[in-house]
Amino acid sequence: MKKVFLLLMLLLVLNTAGNAQDVKLYNPNADAAKEIKLAVDRAAKEGKHVLLQIGGNWCVWCLRFNQLVTSNDTLKLALSSNFVVVHVNYSKENENKAVLASLGYPQRFGFPVFVVLDGKGHRLHTQNSAYLESGKGHDPKMVLEFLTNWSPAALDPKSYLKN
Repeated sequence: MKKVFLLLMLLLVLNTAGNAQDVKLYNPNADAAKEIKLAVDRAAKEGKHVLLQIGGNWCVWCLRFNQLVTSNDTLKLALSSNFVVVHVNYSKENENKAVLASLGYPQRFGFPVFVVLDGKGHRLHTQNSAYLESGKGHDPKMVLEFLTNWSPAALDPKSYLKN
């Protein structure tokens, strides 16, 4: 009975590990420039900004950040209400050198790194993800503050006019 239990546990662990490796958030074959252009066009129509999450499937922190913002309802709402998200690949298969050069070389901060663009495609901010961490991972409060501070409303001068 113990052997059957151990075998089942081993299969469960192997299956879980295999599923984690199957996550393909970043597409090395994607045309990042085209995806960004489409996102900018969509953001302009929807009154949003574009959030570029730059990293790769090899980057555990990139995958963990995505897991955080897609599983936390508050972060998910802040993201979907204010941003069009594009996952820009950086890997040995495709470093997207020209795109990253046009964005001011954000890879210098490590991965994931975030770039916020407005609805015209202008770079507003580059965020080192280390500043969104507390303890052993990304802090939901810090991530929410980042998303809020770089939302379209936060940068709209009308938000600061007194009645």
